[in-house]
Amino acid sequence: MLKAAEKKLRAHGLAKPDAYEEFPWGDRALKVAKKMFAIMSCDAERGLSLTVKLGELSDEALQLPFTEPTGYGLGKSGWVTARFGSGDKPPVGILCDWIDESYALVAPKKRIARTR
Repeated sequence: MLKAAEKKLRAHGLAKPDAYEEFPWGDRALKVAKKMFAIMSCDAERGLSLTVKLGELSDEALQLPFTEPTGYGLGKSGWVTARFGSGDKPPVGILCDWIDESYALVAPKKRIARTR
């Protein structure tokens, strides 16, 4: 179930204009214009993790039981991490909305204009 969710989230993120992926720490980083807008990992040991930058959705997202401010001081800048274990069913629709917001906050404005 987690691998299927990761596959959907990856496809959603990579469908954004000029989006691409790299693996800087072994985790999947979705980027646009050399800036990360989502970080994902999924394996049997750690489960599924998604990190995104949120603006308006940040406070609401942090009320959910599977989220926390991202470490390394990134949480102060609006980055939120969602984690799911093997028995969890990630809310893919909500997570895709978060990827959309993160992309909109990180991508150069001319790229965002092409999505409208």
